[in-house]
Amino acid sequence: MEDWTSETIDFLSYPDETLLDMSITAREAREQKVLTLSVIEEAIRSAWSRLVGGVEIDLTRGQFTDGETIGRPTVAPRPPVAPPAAQRSTTCSAAGSSKLCEDAGMQTIRTPEDRFRDLPDFGYEPHHAEVSDGEGGRLRMAWVEAGPAAGPVVLCLHGEPSWSFLYRKLMPVLAAAGLRAVCPDLVGFGRSDKPSRLEDHSYARHVAWVRELAFDVLELRQVTMVGQDWGGLIGLRLAAEHPERFARLVPANTGLPTGDHPMPEVWQEFRAAIQSAPRLDIGRFVQAGCRSRLAPGVLAGYDAPFPDDSYTAGARAMPGLVPTRPDDPASDANRAAWARLGQLSFPALVAFSDSDPITGPMAPILRRHLPGARHRDHPVIANAGHFLQEDAGEVLGGHIVDFVRTTA
Repeated sequence: MEDWTSETIDFLSYPDETLLDMSITAREAREQKVLTLSVIEEAIRSAWSRLVGGVEIDLTRGQFTDGETIGRPTVAPRPPVAPPAAQRSTTCSAAGSSKLCEDAGMQTIRTPEDRFRDLPDFGYEPHHAEVSDGEGGRLRMAWVEAGPAAGPVVLCLHGEPSWSFLYRKLMPVLAAAGLRAVCPDLVGFGRSDKPSRLEDHSYARHVAWVRELAFDVLELRQVTMVGQDWGGLIGLRLAAEHPERFARLVPANTGLPTGDHPMPEVWQEFRAAIQSAPRLDIGRFVQAGCRSRLAPGVLAGYDAPFPDDSYTAGARAMPGLVPTRPDDPASDANRAAWARLGQLSFPALVAFSDSDPITGPMAPILRRHLPGARHRDHPVIANAGHFLQEDAGEVLGGHIVDFVRTTA
């Protein structure tokens, strides 16, 4: 097996000068009206200035210092939701409510269903099932589907801080080709229950929750896994630990970090800012990872699962769960998974975008390490950022359809 660690240290240890080379230019930033995250504020002001080529940005006002506005478009606010009381069991409350229950298990809250009405191009009927919370209680997970029930399964796993809404452009493409697209919401996101404490979230729990839903509840087999961001961190673990359930892999703007090499300083600052910001603007965060300008209704769709900051424990916790030290709780499992993936021969399509400076360098490493990815043409999705499903979902969907057909 090839030594990937020397490549990974290059990927994770870029000096600031290299980040400048990898990032967009100031001119491109102006043309795209790139949005910064209000939550980052002072913590990464200087880092963002480096990334956009020295252009200073007023993060609190959403402007370049020359006055050009890059702020978020106005979105009609949804009706306010009173902060809910935490609940201890999803079986104790009616749909959409969040009353306190006495049963065992972690405390969770659930986004009211009326928050998900009238979302653009996302009229799919939600499905729900319960999984173990790991503390003696149950959590409700949600998913949407499209395509024939007997069709080849494509399991679409989203990342931080999005939800299955991210896959709305892929789902009709997959369904039209006779594939069954299954798109869950991770625990803490979308319509799935949201543990109210940061410490309720762990890498191992998120892997276990998706495993139980996909394999025990839905009994999925011969799965084509599409994983982006945290969807890949979870999906690649599952493929390594349960290879008998998988037929193909499509890692997209993702990786499998082990913590053996330091993350870039700008990422460390970003993680600290996300964890400490008084309020998270989820839609603006997604916009910052896209090349295209998102419509107000789309931004509202990403905001929908989070009526207020009490719902955002998962979004705050996830950056802190990425292994950054060799002794991280997830490091041993990820090392073992990486080694196992290097031995598995099912077909793999590495479908990365051309404009994601953080995960982009992982693409050649995955192409070389996954046996099923070697000697295969891999697409580079043009004009797409970190959230390539949002920028070029139909294009990505077409590549997945072709991949499944040619490897059937």
